[in-house]
Amino acid sequence: MRIYEVQVRTSELINRLLAVWESSVRATHLFLSESEIVTIRGYVPEALSGIAHLIAAEDETGAPVAFMEVENGSLEMLFIAAEARGKGLGRQLIEKGINEYSVNRLAVNEQNPLAKGFYEHMGFEVCMRTDFDEQGNPYPLLYMKLSEGKQTTLFPLNK
Repeated sequence: MRIYEVQVRTSELINRLLAVWESSVRATHLFLSESEIVTIRGYVPEALSGIAHLIAAEDETGAPVAFMEVENGSLEMLFIAAEARGKGLGRQLIEKGINEYSVNRLAVNEQNPLAKGFYEHMGFEVCMRTDFDEQGNPYPLLYMKLSEGKQTTLFPLNK
């Protein structure tokens, strides 16, 4: 497994990451309808192109299987292809985000309890809730922050 920050965001890479996004969403965002997935899918390429830090994970064949986006200490996206879930990749990405990009906050859909539980397991705690997502849709968001002291106890910085 190779995890790296993407330096050049080619249209081919964006399309491959879009496939990872869709695989992940179909496995985890069961509250979305088919039409909602298709609509949101249209916004993902722009989001992948515009964020400060895009970190990808590739399998042994060089195929992307996960990615996260980080900006100003905030985890903006974390998606893992359905076939790569449950293998520790999310933990590796979160550790990299915390240690190398100072990730200390994120937002997660309340209707995605597995993701919420994962982030809690990784040391994040809910600090705020909204009734709507950032696009105004009726999908409550939970805003989470890294618990005090968790960065140094769970994720000692690699020096």
